[in-house]
Amino acid sequence: MSCTLISSPLQGFTTFQFRNAFQKYFGGVDVFYAPYIRLNGKFVIKPGYEKDLLAKNNKTLTIIPQVMTNSADEFIFVTKYVQSLGYKELNWNLGCPYPMVTNKGMGSGLICDPNKIDHILDRVHSETDITVSMKMRMGYETNTEILGVFPILEKYPIKNVGIHARIGKQLYKGGVDLNAFQRCIESTSLKLYYNGDITTVDRFREMEERFPSIDHWMIGRGLISDPFLPSMIKDDTLEYPDDRMEVFSKFHDTLFYQFEEKLKGEKGVVKKMLSYWEYFATTFDNPTKVVKMIKKCKTFETYDIAVKKIMTLEF
Repeated sequence: MSCTLISSPLQGFTTFQFRNAFQKYFGGVDVFYAPYIRLNGKFVIKPGYEKDLLAKNNKTLTIIPQVMTNSADEFIFVTKYVQSLGYKELNWNLGCPYPMVTNKGMGSGLICDPNKIDHILDRVHSETDITVSMKMRMGYETNTEILGVFPILEKYPIKNVGIHARIGKQLYKGGVDLNAFQRCIESTSLKLYYNGDITTVDRFREMEERFPSIDHWMIGRGLISDPFLPSMIKDDTLEYPDDRMEVFSKFHDTLFYQFEEKLKGEKGVVKKMLSYWEYFATTFDNPTKVVKMIKKCKTFETYDIAVKKIMTLEF
């Protein structure tokens, strides 16, 4: 069965700089969800959000913008904004697990309130013509909270629901709950996507066999850890290309130079790259040592030396 691969949005990571570099050197992703827009009660779009969604910054990409809110007014405001940029779909984030979000009744912290979800969706569908899709966890406290939301979603022309098979309070700890995801499949007629712990081709194959009705798959942290993964899944191969490190090195350099232009100061750029290396390192034989090497870097010179050692496996 053919599959559609989707880049799950990771705030601070899957920006347009990353997306473009990824698409240039690896490919395999069909659709990129942009990191969420959050207004915090102020009806102003921050410049960073705008840059991330502008057509000129996403020329070769299929992008779906995302909103994080528990307010119908904010949802509608963002809807009109993304439509002004030419987008026809807006994804609603009910998946974010972090307390700074959930404590305010947003992200996965909103799944326990079907009535509020209903109110927001009713207004959005009554007052706009945007296509709405969802990104969810199975709940915040329990994995059955989502079951109470399905009847609400089924009232509306929801395009699809991507489900990360964890609950919010897990954050990213512990395993995914595949039995609970199967229960979701059996409990709704909505189009579901699977998300969670797809980190290798073998793992993807296991998921594909476990859930034969699912043909759309979201990859989040696994995509950053191993950028070759989506194309390897599409090619149905366990083999990396012979020029693996050369390709990865070019990708890394492209990402580095883009952040060098965006950020001020050597420490800021190195710190930004460290956040990526905490994922990249997992595909090396000694990930702890790789991260330690990058953490020690304070200047471009020391960073360049460390990266060359890592790329040539001389550590």
